[in-house]
Amino acid sequence: MSDSVTEQAHAKANLFLRVLAREADGYHSLETLFCRLELADTLTVRREAGQGVTLEVEGGECGPAAENLAVRGAEAILQLVRKPFAVHLTLSKRIPVGAGLGGGSADGAAALRAVNQLADNSVPRAEVFHLAARLGADVPFCFSQASLALGWGHGERLMALPALPSAPVLLVTPPVAVGTAEAYNWLDGARSTTVRRGALALDGGALTTWSDVARMAGNDFESVVFGRIPQVREAFEALARTGPLLCRMTGSGSTLIAVYRTERERDDARMALGKKHGTLTATRTS
Repeated sequence: MSDSVTEQAHAKANLFLRVLAREADGYHSLETLFCRLELADTLTVRREAGQGVTLEVEGGECGPAAENLAVRGAEAILQLVRKPFAVHLTLSKRIPVGAGLGGGSADGAAALRAVNQLADNSVPRAEVFHLAARLGADVPFCFSQASLALGWGHGERLMALPALPSAPVLLVTPPVAVGTAEAYNWLDGARSTTVRRGALALDGGALTTWSDVARMAGNDFESVVFGRIPQVREAFEALARTGPLLCRMTGSGSTLIAVYRTERERDDARMALGKKHGTLTATRTS
């Protein structure tokens, strides 16, 4: 049995994101199209004697270890293992933190996979999916390792779709954070309390090309975030002017994603934008 497992924790993007009504539990129903990116953190999990979970982070700041989703994911598996053991997590961060790219969720999903592997996969996959859903809305998609999936409910209900052809991507992360809870409050405040937004007829067969996806692309958070944070709106407008197939904000922001036809178009856009609007990350859909 191996004493160490290394997992790639891939970022996600929302190619469309519709926020429906707030439910009795305070959470909102969603409809979204998740897409996996090549951009990834690296998580190495080492089995050790004793019990407990320790965390070492390289390349970024992730806040208190007790709140880290990788730590919580590891703990969730260990609570179900008949003979629990200690693990040390080494997390190398490349995904921007708090930017709508699911970095924390990806780390949590990677920890679920890695610790369960160290435990000889003693927790059935279906049960691990339930653990993923309890960790956070994006964690089940990240755990699934699907390239493309429709998500609804709180994001925990998924239907994997055939992967689209890998495409060049440019991410722009403005130097401002957008809190998810704050973004939801802005959205609720901007909507009439008497209007319930209806669900969209989601047809996987209509999402087989990038042109199909571009026609459906949208993000309900954009209007409220752009209205309150001019840096994000200005970055979006500049990115859209570079001629991508698709340009959207991902999650509740602040990162913006543009998908291009060729790497040359993507690289030309990167040169044109420079550093004026934030950190630029060149990657691909995965």
